[in-house]
Formats: sequence, structure tokens, C-alpha cells
Amino acid sequence: MSIDDLIDPVRQLVAALGFELVDLRRSGSPQRPLLQVRVDRPQSGPGHGVTAEDCVRVSRALERFLEERTAVGPRYMLQVSSPGIERPLRWPEHWRRFIGQQVRVKGRHSAHSPATILAVPDEEHVTLRFADGTEATVPLMEIREATLLVEWPKPHGKRKF
Repeated sequence: MSIDDLIDPVRQLVAALGFELVDLRRSGSPQRPLLQVRVDRPQSGPGHGVTAEDCVRVSRALERFLEERTAVGPRYMLQVSSPGIERPLRWPEHWRRFIGQQVRVKGRHSAHSPATILAVPDEEHVTLRFADGTEATVPLMEIREATLLVEWPKPHGKRKF
């Protein structure tokens, strides 16, 4: 079963547990595939994200699901985690949720990275404003990778070590 075939059933399973599927990737070797799953709470905010216990709960449910389907083979590794502070954006609903936020974009338009999400006019496109001020409506299929961009505050004064 390909990773594309797993996305919808895994998304449904994760949603039934009260979480949102943020990312699903398969890597590793054919003999020992690694299935990386990132989950979040719908509409989560600082201090209200995914806990280690949540990851364990999702991991156990996914293990049962994968064993029933033998979807990735008998010898796989499963990694379930939160999306992290610079979370990936994969699907149109992610882009919609973060309109107005800055993202790091890798793909055909990567020379323009970073960008601000302006709009998601349909299920296949996102409108971005790049750092140079230009705007473009980009097909989501042309974006290899996108993550939220977090700007850390600059420390004031000198640090003493």
C-alpha cells in the first residue's frame, strides 16, 4: 500500500481520536520502512498542543490499524509526534488555517521564500506575498515543502555566560 493510500484512512483514524493529521511520510529502507506521523489538536494554541501521552495513544491505535492492514509490511518503525513550532503545511485546510502567517516555502518559487499566506482561493492553489513584495497564486502541487516560520524575539542587551 502506498503512502497516498494511507493518508485518508490514517486521517480518519486520527480524527476519531480527536486529533488532526498534520503530516504523514514514509522513509527508511524497503526492508525497514519508517512511517512518520505528525498530529495536532484541531485549532490548538500555545500550551494546548499535543502531549507525549497523546502521541502514545495515537501510536497504539495506528499500530493496531497497520497490523490489521499490513499496510507497510511486517517490519516497520512508527514515529508519532506533535507538528512542532514550525509545523508543516500539507493540505488546503492547513493553508486556510494560517492565512496571514509567514511560511518557509520550498519548491518552484523557493527563491522567494519566506512568504505570507494571503488566501487559498480553491483546493489547488494558495496566494502568497513574498519578501520582495511580489504576490503570486501558486499551485499547491508545485510546493515540495512548506513550514510555518517563527520569528524569535531578539534578546536585549549583552548576555553573560
